[in-house]
Amino acid sequence: MPRGADNGRSGPDGEDDNGNRLLSLANGERLQLTSLVAGLDVSGSVALIPLAPEGFDRLDAVYRLLASLHGRAIPPDRRLTRQQRRRHRTMLQAFDGRRSGATLLEIARTLFRLGTMGRDEWQVSSHRYAVMSLLRDANALVAGGYRGLLRHHRRRP
Repeated sequence: MPRGADNGRSGPDGEDDNGNRLLSLANGERLQLTSLVAGLDVSGSVALIPLAPEGFDRLDAVYRLLASLHGRAIPPDRRLTRQQRRRHRTMLQAFDGRRSGATLLEIARTLFRLGTMGRDEWQVSSHRYAVMSLLRDANALVAGGYRGLLRHHRRRP
């Protein structure tokens, strides 16, 4: 292992003997920032992309960042379709309503602009099942599933 490389040991933030900056991240991981040219004042930044399957995701992110930094049009994010973004927004609206104490029927009235509905009609309504599905998926999303939104969906080998 090269001198100064992070070997998994935790320690305080700072610099090692080679001028590498070591940072502790909130999730317990550590980030090593390495100067590519020792002793020179080089303007600009460098992105290192691992050659692993998630490297494709990171390349897209770096491309979008680079476009933003240089005032160019930022390419659209292709991780979610327009329909998926709409569903996620609706899921979070349902989650917020439930968290605020709204009933399933109140959530359905708000999301789907429903009129008054009798108890028996509500019990067999497709809107009732749609709200339950939205809440189920929203709970999974809030419980950590949101991290999957950051990855592109790849075909399995």
